[in-house]
This record gives sequence, structure tokens and C-alpha cells, in this order.
Amino acid sequence: MGDAFIRHIELLGYEKRFFPSQHYVYMFLVKWNDLSEKVVYRRFTEIHEFHKVLKEMFPIESGDINVENRIIPHLPAPKWFDGQRSTENRQGTLAEYCYTLVNLPHKISRCQHVVSFFKVRHDDMNPVTDSQTKKPEVFLLPKDSKKNPTDITGPIVLQTYRAIADYEKSSTSEMALKAGDMVDVVEKSENGWWFCQLKNKRGWVPAAYLEPMDGPDESEEQEPNYAGEAYVVQKSYTAVEEDELTLKEGDTIEVIHKLLDGWWVIRKDETTGYYPAMCLQKAGEVNTSVKSELRNRGAPPRRSTIRNVKSIHKQGRRQISQETYRRNSKKYIQNRRNRRGDSQSKANVIIEKNEPEDNKPKAQPAVPPRPSKDLILNRCTESTWRKIL
Repeated sequence: MGDAFIRHIELLGYEKRFFPSQHYVYMFLVKWNDLSEKVVYRRFTEIHEFHKVLKEMFPIESGDINVENRIIPHLPAPKWFDGQRSTENRQGTLAEYCYTLVNLPHKISRCQHVVSFFKVRHDDMNPVTDSQTKKPEVFLLPKDSKKNPTDITGPIVLQTYRAIADYEKSSTSEMALKAGDMVDVVEKSENGWWFCQLKNKRGWVPAAYLEPMDGPDESEEQEPNYAGEAYVVQKSYTAVEEDELTLKEGDTIEVIHKLLDGWWVIRKDETTGYYPAMCLQKAGEVNTSVKSELRNRGAPPRRSTIRNVKSIHKQGRRQISQETYRRNSKKYIQNRRNRRGDSQSKANVIIEKNEPEDNKPKAQPAVPPRPSKDLILNRCTESTWRKIL
């Protein structure tokens, strides 16, 4: 018999597991060419890494050279936080992705990278469990569910990160770190404080002190949104660095870039700068006790202020200069004003066209020029000469 290949991949649903701490895995039924059927479990971060490598292996089919040649399906990158709702919502995306993947040309669908990823692992047959914790909860995908792609809303929360520098805790709820420590992230709070575990220790750690193991780029970090999102300042803050803003409680601002270290780039009128996310609340959102408790904690340190950083990656995290933020933000504001001006001009033109005819001034006949003396002598009668000359 020839090499093994996959005939069909079906998404069965997902499992909510509680060991070593809460996380989610997807269940796939893989049907092979020898008619065998195996169930495998994969985290979304694993699937996304598999997808990235597949694109690198086939740059033409992934559209890197010419977008029109792309046949490898899209798979949005993880963004912010993961929970049961986001895990459930992305099932449609994964079901569609697997269906398209298996039906690609054989050089892709039957390549060793695809075959190896969906092969049964030891963990698939004997998942890690602990009698002290709850048993996994299984959520099966309904048979009649629609397989339309949905937005990917968050990454798997249990990822391993590495400390890039020593961190001394300032409260009992925090956890001290040494450079090189490997921690599991249990909860990622958008205010820049992450709840982590290290062996038998648990506590809050500044996200700025952590870096992912697979690469310097934070895939959860969103691109700037210069259209802006309305927020209200819930706690005053006085700028310490030159690129930070000083605001008072009650000020209304626009968030244009949400960064993982809890320092967001905001816009106040035409001024941009960094501001602690824990001091902000989305406009129209009701305050909660949880958010109030988090705001009682001090603002986390910024990545740029950490000394003696020891990264395992040659290239650091991609950073955008404050000048770039200002320039693009001003450009967006100007374009918005221009659009408003154009719409107003169009409205004025319409009003002028609809004016009643009675209100419009009537055209006056042009006054003819006075004839010259020679012209009068040659063409007029004697009586006319006597009146004029």
C-alpha cells in the first residue's frame, strides 16, 4: 500500500479541560485512506502554527507572490482573550478550513506536514488528567449547524511564556519572576496584568515582562484603528514619559491601538500618546466590581522601560513610533473633515438647484456700444447729424 493520506476531516466539537488549568481543545475525526477513523485533539494555537508553516511551504498557493493564485484557505490569527463563547463561535471557521484543506491538490493535502499534524499522538489516546480536578466537559457540534466561517475572537489562554527580565512583586497578589522563568498564562487581562502559574506558585505578572516562545511577534496584538473607539477616563493619570498623556477623570478620548502590556495609544482631539488601559472604560459600558478592583492596582510597567531585557529572539517586538501614530491619526482626522466638507457642499448644491424660479434674478440685456462719429456721418440722415454734431 502507498503512503498514508487523509480522506476526510470532520470537526466533532470541543472539550473544556481543567488540567493543568482551564483550556480548550478541538476534537477532529480523521478518516484515512485505509478506512480507519481516529479522533485527535488540537488547540487553536497549534492549528494556527500549522497553518503558518503550510503557507511558507507553498508560497504560490498561499498568495504570497500573487493574491489571485491563492487556494489555501484563510485562517485568522488569534487576537485577544479566549473563552467558551469564542471557542464555540470559531467552530464554523475550522470546519470550513478542514473541508477546503482536504480538497486541495494532492501535493498540499497529502504532504507530510498535513499528514503528520493530524496523526494520532500519545496525548490523543491518553490525555493528561488529574483526579483532583474536574473531568473534561465535552461540547459536540450540532449536526445541523451551519458551517459558515465566523470571526476568530481570541487565542487559547494556556500558553507558555518566558520572562525576559527579573521582576520583584510589590503586593501579595503578584508573583516574582527571574529572567528565563517559564510560566503558563491562566488569564490575560487587557489592563496589562496577566495571571500566571509557575510550578506551585500563582500570581499577577506584568505582560511586558513576558514573551511568547514561538516568535517575537505578538499575534494577539491588533493593528491600529485610526477611526478610534470612544472611551471615558475613569481615573486621572499624570504623564511620566514624554510620549504619555495627562488626563482627568471624565475626559472622553478615542483608543486607536490596544497593546498587550496595558498601555494603549489614545487620541485626545489631535494629540496622541500612551495611557494606562486600566484607567479607561468603554463609552456607555456599566462599571463592574471586577474592573474597579483591577483599577486599584497600579499601572503595569511599559516594555520600553524594562532594563536588562534578555530576549531569546533575535528580533524584538514590532513597535510603532509615536510620530507614526500622530501622522496617521492626523491624516485620518483630515480625511474625515474632508468627507464632511464634501457632503456639506453637495447639500448646498442641491439646495441651490431646488430654489424657486421667482427668487432667481432675471438676466439684463447688454448695453450696445455708442457708434463712432464717422459711422454716424456715413450712415445717418442730415437731421440726425444736426442733433448729434
